[in-house]
Amino acid sequence: MKMMKKTFWLSIPVAVAVGVAGCASNGADTQQQQGGGNSNTWGGAGIGAVAGAVVGALTGDGGSSTRDRALIGAAAGAAIGSGVGAYMDSQEKELRNRLDGTGIGVERNGNDLILNMPSSVTFEVDSSDLQTPARQALNDVNAVLRSYPETRINVAGYTDSTGSDSYNQKLSERRAQSVATYLEQGGVEAGRINAVGYGEKNPIASNETDAGRAQNRRVEITLTPTRQS
Repeated sequence: MKMMKKTFWLSIPVAVAVGVAGCASNGADTQQQQGGGNSNTWGGAGIGAVAGAVVGALTGDGGSSTRDRALIGAAAGAAIGSGVGAYMDSQEKELRNRLDGTGIGVERNGNDLILNMPSSVTFEVDSSDLQTPARQALNDVNAVLRSYPETRINVAGYTDSTGSDSYNQKLSERRAQSVATYLEQGGVEAGRINAVGYGEKNPIASNETDAGRAQNRRVEITLTPTRQS
């Protein structure tokens, strides 16, 4: 019974995606008959939706999480079929929706997405142990990253200027690795992830105040598309 239920939920997103592909194909045929439009974009989006839905569904457990991942996967597949910009647009939208209210910022720089995780939701002072709010937010990040596999993930750790340069460098490396490890444990392929520590370099605020130092104690996750066009 459990297997039948899972198969049933798997069939829904696939059917929806096939419908999208069919509509895309019909749209392409119509455009060709009228002598305009880009049939490759339509067809690529439809085929991508099918593949994305299947991949998204297969990462679920047969319940609502499976349906959610399948729908995200379909959107991701359709987006990459349409181009890198659309793929990153779709991923950005999902991340903003899921991370709203968590304290983690989402920035766009060209086709790169940057997630800024401040110390208020990540680590205590002089610690590389993830706090509960960070783990909860990273669970949402994981769900999106699994459905958008065509991105590389760079995890950068930073500290404030308190302490020696060598100590801060090692602490920043441990912080970056803590986040990278949590992403891997959540199902993101290790080969996609690079973790690096920058110590007290690249401050985003003054280290002369408590508030500024808190901003500088952060982790940044940069998502870069594996292809640029």
